[in-house]
Amino acid sequence: MTARIKIIDLLKSEQAQASVLLKGWIRTLRESKEFSFIELNDGSCLSNIQIIVDSTIDHYKEITKLTTGAAISVQGELVESPGKGQKWEVRATSIDILGVAPDDFPLQKKRHTDEYLRTIAHLRPRSNKYGAIFRIRSKLSFAIHKFFQERDFQWIHTPIITGSDCEGAGEMFNVTTLDLNDIPKKQGAVDYEQDFFGKQASLTVSGQLSVETFCLSLGNVYTFGPTFRAENSNTSRHMSEFWMIEPEMAFADLKDDMALGQEFVQYLIKYTLDECAEDLALFAQFVDKNLMATLENILDNDFIRLSYTDAVDLLQKSGQKFEFPIAWGSDLQSEHERFLTEKHFKQPVIVHDYPKDIKAFYMRMNDDEKTVAAMDILVPAIGEIIGGSQREERYDVLQQRIKAMDFDEADYWWYLDTRKYGTAPHAGFGLGFERLLMLVTGVSNIRDVIPFPRTPKHLEF
Repeated sequence: MTARIKIIDLLKSEQAQASVLLKGWIRTLRESKEFSFIELNDGSCLSNIQIIVDSTIDHYKEITKLTTGAAISVQGELVESPGKGQKWEVRATSIDILGVAPDDFPLQKKRHTDEYLRTIAHLRPRSNKYGAIFRIRSKLSFAIHKFFQERDFQWIHTPIITGSDCEGAGEMFNVTTLDLNDIPKKQGAVDYEQDFFGKQASLTVSGQLSVETFCLSLGNVYTFGPTFRAENSNTSRHMSEFWMIEPEMAFADLKDDMALGQEFVQYLIKYTLDECAEDLALFAQFVDKNLMATLENILDNDFIRLSYTDAVDLLQKSGQKFEFPIAWGSDLQSEHERFLTEKHFKQPVIVHDYPKDIKAFYMRMNDDEKTVAAMDILVPAIGEIIGGSQREERYDVLQQRIKAMDFDEADYWWYLDTRKYGTAPHAGFGLGFERLLMLVTGVSNIRDVIPFPRTPKHLEF
């Protein structure tokens, strides 16, 4: 029995083949009395392959009634194509119909808006654009592991359900088995002692705190998985569920963190350019005409290092009018980040040493006691792509920061233990995977780079 071959492999063939077996979905079918042409795609690549169907083939009339979206199995011969723009075509010897697609198939051969395609997220991967996005997503997932494994980082599976708030923002999804129609109360508050875990539990906003414990045990480690934020935001940059890559380095400081962040971003850009060229070309042609220039800029330039204080001074003296005025102590907005990367420096920038009051409790306090050893990597077209810091390794200082944030110290006893027993300097960062995909594809809405977006008031599929 002939084994099925993928279109991506067939198109790379150096010579004709007497017999091939293809399976895929019809993109178009053009009929004539003597023969018909089928454009077939199996999802392995952006390109279709042309199937020539002679009118003498079995069930020819039935085959010619097939429409866009139908699934078929094709046995045939790979031959050189006389047509322009294609090296090979398949002359079918037999075709089996695997699944028909009625006339109401939502993906006809025309341009559909992204807004419409989000309503059929279960079918949109069959379109050229979304097929390309999710192939790139798959390739980059592999590249992330490849990068860290080549550098002897250990992959740690951190928990999705947690009792700790890593970011301190309080925007966490509760996880409970309590009867919501009859919630047990104790002194007027929810009695979480009767809940599944015996305490309040949430979906994690970050795997960082957990992965730090392994950093101070195994050395360099990373986690890569889903995170959740109950932030009531409907912007093009926010989702309720997204994926994070969070490496942690033992015996490292902020300079090491910035160096690893730059190396990581540039590695992933190069990997995309090298391994996803065909899919990337679609986005460069139809989504963002400046995409290749943006990616090459990031790849070819060293990242500027700029303190937060100097960044604020530069922005204040720029003469630029911002929607959000900048002052020392306020966080940088997207418009400030893009001004620095796209107008002033015209290349990636790493802003470091932020005010402690706008950063998380676990970031290492600097000697001035006003700033912490934090850094954000900013890139053109996106703004912040990475946020990281040297972690606070001093037990007493970390304890004070937890109290200052009004956290319950009892929730972090295990985290404090890592500073109590054999503490050591360490640093790490977080990179939002969907932000990375927006960068490498030029796609402007984060909902379009994840298979099934989760946003406020939207829980389909």
